[in-house]
Amino acid sequence: MSNYYLAVDIGASSGRHMLFTIEDGKMQMDEIYRFENAMTNVGGKLLWDTKKLFNEIKNGMKECKRLGKIPCSMSIDTWGVDYVLLDEVGQVLGDTYGYRDHRTDGMDEEVYKIISEEELYNRVGIQKAIFNTIYQLTADKLQRPEVLKEAKTLLMIPDYLNFLLTGVRASEYTNATTTGLVNPHTKQWDYQLIEMLGLPREIFLELKLPGNEVGNLRDEIKEEVGFDLKVLQCASHDTASAVMAMPHLGNEGLYISSGTWSLMGVENTEALTRDCDRKSNFTNEGGYDYRYRYLKNIMGLWMIQQVRHEANDALSFAEYAELAARANSFPSLVNANDERFLSPKNMTEEIKKACAESRQQVPSTSGEMAAVIYKSLAACYGNTIKEISANTGKQYEVLHIIGGGCKNRYLNQLTADATGLTVLAGPSEATAIGNAMVQMIEDGALADLMAARETVHKSFDIEVFNPKGGERC
Repeated sequence: MSNYYLAVDIGASSGRHMLFTIEDGKMQMDEIYRFENAMTNVGGKLLWDTKKLFNEIKNGMKECKRLGKIPCSMSIDTWGVDYVLLDEVGQVLGDTYGYRDHRTDGMDEEVYKIISEEELYNRVGIQKAIFNTIYQLTADKLQRPEVLKEAKTLLMIPDYLNFLLTGVRASEYTNATTTGLVNPHTKQWDYQLIEMLGLPREIFLELKLPGNEVGNLRDEIKEEVGFDLKVLQCASHDTASAVMAMPHLGNEGLYISSGTWSLMGVENTEALTRDCDRKSNFTNEGGYDYRYRYLKNIMGLWMIQQVRHEANDALSFAEYAELAARANSFPSLVNANDERFLSPKNMTEEIKKACAESRQQVPSTSGEMAAVIYKSLAACYGNTIKEISANTGKQYEVLHIIGGGCKNRYLNQLTADATGLTVLAGPSEATAIGNAMVQMIEDGALADLMAARETVHKSFDIEVFNPKGGERC
């Protein structure tokens, strides 16, 4: 019987435990546990409840035991940029902030007093986003220096959850690259930059590649969940895992990892840190096997998620897509990448306000609101394709859409029309699949990344959307 591999995939709005096996040369996937996740507002601060997250991780592991499907290994992936600070004995210091908290407002200017925006980009190749770890740590230095002074270790969120499971502190490369503090040439922390910024060098651990074995479960965890296994570090930034699962056809590597965020880009073998890349706001995040994800962060499905919550979740996402298709002729568009949509008090009102300010029709129904969001996203995708082609000097024919957003057939068709490219949609659980791929490669069940991608292509349905007349926004 094939081994079971447990992928714990935690996104900004939900988490899931997925069990994988290899049967007849195909990956088999079974979702065994799912839970909600969200930042919580505590006294005006947006924080992560890591205790709750860890309890949910253990609950999913207990479900493996109940089902009699004991995995040989597990890995955890999450979003990037957020972290915990630990003291000498491994206790969390202070709050664990979420990236949408406004404590980083103005922190970019504080960093640029030390190193210019141009020099910083040339040095680390990471796009400017006000929530990047470099700005969060600058906020720590200025707003809670006592916490930073006491800290002995910085761990990104998945590394911290691994620490709770094993008692071992280890930092993984792909998630660390989202901080804006990793040198793309040495592929380790940029300690010179860290010291320039006045941050404590000693809290940054040597970076390990995906596939690194962190350790086995602590005795108390083993007793609680009812079994032991190996805990591995996957490509623990969820986008890095998702892009691993891109089912290549030929040499096309253009993708959108579609979820709360839309991460749109290509794979490169080296970082592109030229002035044209900076001005286009592209990032060079680390991927599996030291590949670089040259991509742009686009606001993504966060906008429709918030609109849905503000309407008390009365409609499903599928219903929103259906209503948007009926309201397809509604003409208004917004800039889906405007920071005003990052963390507004009310997304619905912010979109209406943006339409009014630009003297466009203001959406008044759920369908019109959804149409504005989806058509604006597609327009943003179309513009981003042009930038990617200009900066890489390549023309593309195929666009892979992976992740949960690939199930939105209306948005997929809009994207094909806006980009003029054939869209290959799927797999929807790309992040969990990429997580499991690392485990399978390390266990010898899959030979390498390319063999794993071929297996993904054979194992999961891919839907094709052709552009209608090759139109571009």
